[in-house]
Amino acid sequence: MKRIRLYMMVVVLALAGAMSTQVSAQVLRDAAFNSIGRINGNGVVRDGTMHSIGSFDADGTVRDVKGNAVGVIKELEIFDTEGNRIGYINTDGTVRDGQSNVLGNININDGKVTDAQKQTIGFARGVRVDWIACYYFFHFFDK
Repeated sequence: MKRIRLYMMVVVLALAGAMSTQVSAQVLRDAAFNSIGRINGNGVVRDGTMHSIGSFDADGTVRDVKGNAVGVIKELEIFDTEGNRIGYINTDGTVRDGQSNVLGNININDGKVTDAQKQTIGFARGVRVDWIACYYFFHFFDK
């Protein structure tokens, strides 16, 4: 009976978490699990002090803090502003650069982000994998 109750609690929490990812901002964390920013459901990216540092448009355009296009996302492929493919994401969460070298991995289940050496560099649960890749691997929002 305890197993069923525990299972039901896990299912309810998972559903609540899935619904909340579409409504509220999701926290971006560093390897020590400290909050370093947020991405809201509209694609606005904020730093740790809640200042806007860029955004993701509905059409896939990635913009910096000044609203300038810095890249484009098309079907899990990431392009620079000249149209050159600079990376892509495999269905297993592996992030690769334009030459197919592994940059790291995004665990789709728990949001853990690791580099090519499998070292944890952050966490971004409930955030789209292409947005996570742009933030952690392609550094579109670095100042």
